[in-house]
Amino acid sequence: MDNQDMKVIASQLRQPHGKKGIEVAELMNETNIKMTCHSIDQLNILDNDKILELGHGNCGHLKYLLNRSDNLKYYGLETSELMMREAQNINSSFVDNKKASFHFYEGLNIPFSDHYFDRIFTVNTIYFWDNPKFLMLELYRVIKPFGILNITFSKEKFMRELPFTQYGFDFYNGDKIAQLIGNLPFRIVASNTQTETVKSKAGDTVKREFTTISVKKEV
Repeated sequence: MDNQDMKVIASQLRQPHGKKGIEVAELMNETNIKMTCHSIDQLNILDNDKILELGHGNCGHLKYLLNRSDNLKYYGLETSELMMREAQNINSSFVDNKKASFHFYEGLNIPFSDHYFDRIFTVNTIYFWDNPKFLMLELYRVIKPFGILNITFSKEKFMRELPFTQYGFDFYNGDKIAQLIGNLPFRIVASNTQTETVKSKAGDTVKREFTTISVKKEV
């Protein structure tokens, strides 16, 4: 692939769009499913929880999440209108039963009231946050006291080896996320790292190391 191909991949991963965006979303769901399920598992979901996900893609994992406990309500936020519509279509039965709803936002202001969610998670989105401190404060605002927020991401060393990440990606490791959280009213309560073999967005088979960092809202 040449540089232009890599730029296209990076753009689609950041915000899937057009006909190609549907294909990218399917690939993301396939390659990220272990990371997504890991992030969900680390939430310690309880009955009746309201759960928010940032950057859900086509949300092919929704059934897995809703099976974690009883009477759950899922809310998805996307910066890609295409992904919002695709997730609604794929999960229409859950939407119709009011177990799930999908919403568009601009990547900064979360369109929900204070102390609304019990659990929040996001997988492979932090590389694209335009203003991480502002968004973290928004997450703090909408989560309930003692609520859990999970941030799941591929480690910096792995990300730097991918050819397309030079175009608009910010790299993270545990220390950098700790620094981000350190000045905010969250407390890190767990950090869990896993390794898996996956097919990269560039078509190569690679070993990926990823981490889920769990933080709790302090009051």
